Amino acid sequence: MPAVRFLASLADVPAPAWDALHDGRNPFVSHAFLRGLEAEGCLRADWGWRPHHASLWEADRLVAAVPGYLKDNSHGEFVFDHAWAHAYAQHGLDYYPKWLGAVPYSPVTGPRLLASEVGHRAALLGAIEKEARRLGLSSAHINFHPEAEDAAFPDAWLARTDVQYHWRNPGHWRTFDGFLADLDHKHRKNIRQERAKVARTGVTFRVLHGDEASDADLQAMFGFYLRTFRDYGNSPALTLGFLRHLARTLPRSLVMFLADHDGEAIAGALCLRGGDALYGRYWGAATALPGLHFETCYYQGIDYCLREGLTVFEPGAQGEHKIARGFLPAFVHSRHWISEPDFAAALAAWCEQETAAVHRYARTLRSHTPFKGQG
Repeated sequence: MPAVRFLASLADVPAPAWDALHDGRNPFVSHAFLRGLEAEGCLRADWGWRPHHASLWEADRLVAAVPGYLKDNSHGEFVFDHAWAHAYAQHGLDYYPKWLGAVPYSPVTGPRLLASEVGHRAALLGAIEKEARRLGLSSAHINFHPEAEDAAFPDAWLARTDVQYHWRNPGHWRTFDGFLADLDHKHRKNIRQERAKVARTGVTFRVLHGDEASDADLQAMFGFYLRTFRDYGNSPALTLGFLRHLARTLPRSLVMFLADHDGEAIAGALCLRGGDALYGRYWGAATALPGLHFETCYYQGIDYCLREGLTVFEPGAQGEHKIARGFLPAFVHSRHWISEPDFAAALAAWCEQETAAVHRYARTLRSHTPFKGQG
């Protein structure tokens, strides 16, 4: 039987050993990304993030793992369980702390049960349940796992479903005009007008990978990120050191779209690139120009995917406005183990009702497709 260890830092695992557990196509589960969050000040106990990674070992060889955290709140998760926490409080019970298997601040679907053997996946989940009981936690959660991992979860892990908006190349788009040709007249005209507005202002764009970006470029992007968080009254978690770390350790995975005007960067979008996908994460602007947000965050990314042969563009969570720009509803998944039997039973019914409602919502959204012949 493999030995179970819960790790307080990925510094305890050599990068090659961790990265041997996944296929390298999703940068968010890489040792460089996850360890960078820890090392560069992005995870703080007072923000509710304490690394507690589940791992299985055969002698000194790491054979399976889940990136995991002890959480004192639900900050930075994007699978919302505040109603669950409120229900616990109404019954005089503590919902926090809980254990979370996820990538912090990243509502991106990707491998979570990092194990090639089915038996190791089951062992991981059993170890997580046992650890949650040992620590007296209310629950354990795994967010944004791929549908292919669903079979590994016992029935006791409740299933939740939500909707995001993803761009997918059906295989025949080679250029942006080819993509537009499949849209109906109204939406095709609207996108062309939005792009033309930006072009008329004289804004130009630079597309930079991590190894092509200067430190000034990284500082500019970080400044845009800070501005967006300040505008919305949120506390920024990422640090400039983390961006520099990504540029150094994941040089071809980090992708930035910087908008320049009169020789100065005025806006930017920060993305990560995977095996066949682009993932939009953050954006910001120093000035408001018509169409600048859509061009920087969506159209530049679509152009990049078409040039690079990427088939999927996930621009981030939420936003029905993305449908009109070619991003269609896609389901995302999470699983939840609840230690209290009465709450587990009540939440099982709640999750079933929520899933049915989400599927009805997705059907409604799909009726508003911008693509010809699909409405």
